[in-house]
Amino acid sequence: MTTKVFTVDQHDMVDRVFFLIHYEKVRHLPVTEKGKVIGIVSDRDLYKALGPKSNSKSIEPVEGSTLLHVIPQKVQHIMRRGVLTVNPETYASEAAAIMAENKVGALPVVDQNHKLVGIVSATDILRVFAKIQKANEAREERISEGVSHT
Repeated sequence: MTTKVFTVDQHDMVDRVFFLIHYEKVRHLPVTEKGKVIGIVSDRDLYKALGPKSNSKSIEPVEGSTLLHVIPQKVQHIMRRGVLTVNPETYASEAAAIMAENKVGALPVVDQNHKLVGIVSATDILRVFAKIQKANEAREERISEGVSHT
């Protein structure tokens, strides 16, 4: 899991989400209230809210570039509620299964008091899988060469 988690408040404006997603290079932002997770906003939620379909006449050509006019709105209008969470003791395989089954890209990690302590993303899971697979491949190579595993 990642313990450095950027969060937003449900009353923040969507431009804060835009800033964090683009400048901090994150794809999921837990929405918290008093440290507890009450929702989550993904980059897809943001793009859906900012897209031309949701903002008629939002794209305006201006001398060689394009301006995107966004209707000011709060995070609470684009966040997803009823967020699935895991705890720090949850196995990575279980978190991966939850994400796959529910088609979500990240799970906030909460402690026994439901306070946010981290986030586990599909990227985190892939990183672990790649590390395990690389170790297995190296072990198999040593075995095929007749080299001891020590």
